[in-house]
Amino acid sequence: MKIFDAVRTGELLPWGAVVDALESGFRDGCEMPVRHHHGVEAPAGDPEATLLLMPAWTVGGYLGVKVATVFPGNLARGLGAVQASYILSSAGTGEPLALIDGLELTLRRTAAASALASKFLARPDARRLLVVGTGNLAPHLAAAHAAVRPRLEIEFWGRRPEKALEAARSPLLQGLRTGAASGLEAAVRAADIVSTATLATQPLVPGSWLAPGVHLDLVGGFTPAMREADDEAVRRSTVFVDTRGGALAEAGDLTRPIASGVLAPEDVAADLHELCRGEHAGRKTEAEITLFKSVGAALEDLFAAILLWERS
Repeated sequence: MKIFDAVRTGELLPWGAVVDALESGFRDGCEMPVRHHHGVEAPAGDPEATLLLMPAWTVGGYLGVKVATVFPGNLARGLGAVQASYILSSAGTGEPLALIDGLELTLRRTAAASALASKFLARPDARRLLVVGTGNLAPHLAAAHAAVRPRLEIEFWGRRPEKALEAARSPLLQGLRTGAASGLEAAVRAADIVSTATLATQPLVPGSWLAPGVHLDLVGGFTPAMREADDEAVRRSTVFVDTRGGALAEAGDLTRPIASGVLAPEDVAADLHELCRGEHAGRKTEAEITLFKSVGAALEDLFAAILLWERS
């Protein structure tokens, strides 16, 4: 079994190739059981942690499982909230093939899924990206979107301005036009694409701030208790998801509007399977506001891991 650390994992997963691999994966599909989602009691004073087990496989091809943890209290310790490992095996024999740095794999495939969605949902002339959040995922999101839109201008916003500036100066973004936004409302109103990557439990992006034609990419929340945009944002938008089963069950950005009657499950226009298969065209008009909610899917890990293995 080969071992791929974070550096080697990143080298083998360039943005454009990962976006293409995920597009093929969502078009072709795979076996993907519902992921295991367990609350874990954290040290005294810390928010509850989460254990995720995410299996997926292609018949006779590859089988993979990610073991991931989310410890929000890590942020106060200078550690990433998400930690993970990925095991890729043969689906023909069960033989383990690779142990992959799960955090780097997760960052790459999560960012690539958002960039993939934006191909269908953002305006063709979109040039201004705002990334809300300054954690590990933030520069990855910007880099993935820039791979799809090379002339992108990128701003970061965070509660701590120095962290936004740090994200803008990430080595991942060399050669790109980046900066830090001084105010969230003005930055949201001016953006063509707003991508949020936070652990917020209260909305950061009100729908009243969204300009006609904007694409809202909600990435951070992955439990019913988490939320990055309000009911008005959902009401004004055409809603898309990575997978219906995951997003409609786990994402507070959708479960709460469903509970309040703002959104019905059948109002979700399409998921990434339908977009990648051409069953839905995505954005219909320049003025349409589109909202993409992702919670992550084991399919994304599997096809990114297959790409890594075959490129190695």
